[in-house]
Amino acid sequence: MKREEPSPKHYFVDEAGDPVLFSGKGKVLIGSEGCSRYFAVGMLDVKDPKSLAADFDTLRAELLADPYFKNVPSMQARAKKTALFFHAKNDLPEVRREVFKCIMKHHVRFSAVVRDKVAVLDYVRSRNENDVSYRFRPDETYDHAVRRLFRDRLHKHDDYSICFAVRGNSDRTNAFREALEAARTNSAARRGVARSDARLQVRASYPNKEPALQAVDYFLWALQRTYERGEDRYLQMLWPQCSLVVDADDIRIAAYGSYYTSKNPLLLEKLKGG
Repeated sequence: MKREEPSPKHYFVDEAGDPVLFSGKGKVLIGSEGCSRYFAVGMLDVKDPKSLAADFDTLRAELLADPYFKNVPSMQARAKKTALFFHAKNDLPEVRREVFKCIMKHHVRFSAVVRDKVAVLDYVRSRNENDVSYRFRPDETYDHAVRRLFRDRLHKHDDYSICFAVRGNSDRTNAFREALEAARTNSAARRGVARSDARLQVRASYPNKEPALQAVDYFLWALQRTYERGEDRYLQMLWPQCSLVVDADDIRIAAYGSYYTSKNPLLLEKLKGG
């Protein structure tokens, strides 16, 4: 099979919201304080991670040296926030604007899979009715999103470098790799071709060590804000750098969900309940 371009291909993966449905006592948490309605896994295809990292480091140094931010708590090293790495949720609006401007200068492409946790809950309840031994695990939703996200994305190159943000305290590198392997196996079967033998370099890291993870966090923040708060101005600003957003549980038109691309932009009025 002919490869598209030189390897490796660099992908960076993070999440927004959380896949949790229940408390330890089995109470449904969706809609309660601190529990998101939506969960998303996003991936950023970065052509030149080193260049992006260098620009982020330069921007952070400039912002920290700016007297305007001198006494801002989040800009102090002891706070372990903006002074160490960019994180859209913690950064000031003025900082976010500069980070967005920096990202838009780079050759990156964002894709994501969004899950509506109410729909996931309906699935869990339906399955429990047919299988009393089934117990929902939040990691199921994450792994399913990874398989969907990497569908048809692991066969055009010889070598892939895939870095995903560490989730909690457990090492899920093997589980993440298994989800990737399942994605390319399913993709080959669906297309009726031989399974790709491309090399997968999989590793887990933290945003302060991988600036590209900071960038995917910004895309996810904009996406999550669209779904959770009905505010899409940030996502529209970044949309030229978005490749695909799959709303997996919006099945009003097709059972496989709704696909948003450059030709079909994600707009608030298109969303279920929008």
